[in-house]
Amino acid sequence: MTTIDLDTLLGQAVTAGASDVHLAAGLPPAFRVHGSMAPAPEWPVLTDEVLRDTLLGILSERQRGRFDDDLELDFSHTIPQGTSFRVNYYQQRDGLGAAFRIIPSVIKPLHELGVPRVVERFAGLPRGLVLVTGPTGSGKSTTMASLIDLANSTRSDHIVLIEDPIEFLHRSRRCIVTQREVGTDTHSFAAALVHALRQDPDIIVIGEMRDAETISIALRAAETGHLVFGTLHTQDAASSINRVVDEFPSDQQTQVRTQLANALQGIVSQTLCRKADGMGRAIATEILVANNPVRALIRDGRMHQLYSVLHSGSDEGMHTLDQSLATLVRSGDITFDEAVSRARQVDQLAQMTGHSTHVVQGRGTAGGGY
Repeated sequence: MTTIDLDTLLGQAVTAGASDVHLAAGLPPAFRVHGSMAPAPEWPVLTDEVLRDTLLGILSERQRGRFDDDLELDFSHTIPQGTSFRVNYYQQRDGLGAAFRIIPSVIKPLHELGVPRVVERFAGLPRGLVLVTGPTGSGKSTTMASLIDLANSTRSDHIVLIEDPIEFLHRSRRCIVTQREVGTDTHSFAAALVHALRQDPDIIVIGEMRDAETISIALRAAETGHLVFGTLHTQDAASSINRVVDEFPSDQQTQVRTQLANALQGIVSQTLCRKADGMGRAIATEILVANNPVRALIRDGRMHQLYSVLHSGSDEGMHTLDQSLATLVRSGDITFDEAVSRARQVDQLAQMTGHSTHVVQGRGTAGGGY
């Protein structure tokens, strides 16, 4: 055997309800189902030779050249059944490795995902910056797709999406939708952003705000009358703000805080928790709405005071991650132990869920977030 039937394997993953497929030399294929990893049924251990022939066989000549140069490659792949995957190839100690993330074919409304209704307001804003954040695998792309789909169906604007790679396909509805893929349609997020400002956009979506140049252009676009959506790999609202500011040299950070305070409209931070019945995952969120007190804290760099504003901002739809986790525990959607593994302050979580403080003694906090 020199290759495996990759599309059959990926189709099996879809049938099994997996979110991800992992391939690595020396191991059988593995599926992530409801957050847990397990070997794919009835598939053999893969050698590096079989894996390399299989994986490189679905690449174009241009993609192979990029992988040879960078030893990393992001792209999308669609199987005959119609399911699309976000794919990452990488070189590791034992040979070639790959991760396939299944992209849902249907974009669900935000409320069906479990995202609070307040987030729907962000899709109707005239201008400003909205961040969707969370660790890898937390559903950021799905939430972002739902936000854009809502704008696409309720506004009459030009939406420009810059992604690496394109995941969800957005058909023009009431809006004109332009999707560009880094590496295929443009050389970089920053280059695409510069030119996007000359393409008469109303809404700009940035797949990942990964460097100071991209963030700087995004802030400028938000300040000049565009609605900008971006994602960050950060754990909560405060770390998202700090991440934006810390991307810049210290002598520029005061100016960046001022820009961010003026431009920011909201932050949706999220993580996925294993459900109590083991069937699926529930979303826990932290929602920040940029009101005047929030803007003042950002401008002054007083992030340590942000959570008191989040706690007291329920009238505007704000809440902390721990409050969201407590709600899920009280409703029976997740277990207390699962919430503890995600919580920022376990003692506060215990108080909100009615657990005795001795239950959590010795557990500490969950590493500052997720």
